[in-house]
Amino acid sequence: MNKRVPTTATTHSRRGLLGGLGLLAGLGCTGNAAALLALTPVQTRGPFYPASLPLDSDNDLVHVAGHERTASGDVTDISGSVTDASGNPLAGVRVEIWQCDANGRYHHPRDTHARLDPDFQGYGQYLTGKDGGYRFRTIRPVPYPGRTPHVHFALSGAGAKPLVTQMYVHGEPLNRRDALFRSLGDSAERVLVRLRNASQPGARYEGTFNIVLASG
Repeated sequence: MNKRVPTTATTHSRRGLLGGLGLLAGLGCTGNAAALLALTPVQTRGPFYPASLPLDSDNDLVHVAGHERTASGDVTDISGSVTDASGNPLAGVRVEIWQCDANGRYHHPRDTHARLDPDFQGYGQYLTGKDGGYRFRTIRPVPYPGRTPHVHFALSGAGAKPLVTQMYVHGEPLNRRDALFRSLGDSAERVLVRLRNASQPGARYEGTFNIVLASG
């Protein structure tokens, strides 16, 4: 599909917005730490990783290049740090996310149970910098049939072991009924994110999801 390239002003606005998100939360580990950080638990990739990546696959999922409208749903900024178990930031890690739209539908040809939101990108990616940081602008995850709200994450590169996991919303009542979430046991705390009122314009919520990878 041919897409109209956004104007320079629009492009700069989006880049400035994403680049201006709040500073990442502390790594939770210093050089004097007595113990290693607990690794982020592995979760299933699920059946709806994109069959083909969208033409627009940047870290802003609520604005699709060439579309005037923004995605339905509560705009949410997710940021965090990617480190090893010693707390060292990992640069050059490819962070991918994908999730269903506000209607509960994934951008995947095998998911046809609900109306597709064409203004939601559905997938995004970001390459961590020297500080190990990443950031995405997306929507607050919503339930999918049989699942509690969640966002899929896949990380690879920088000499670390690849990881596929899922991020969940702290305090979501459906968590208690989700088999995949309950299977995590005590490690569930490592993938729960508290969503708070956003500090950046254009978003309703924001949350911090720090991820710890095993060395490759």
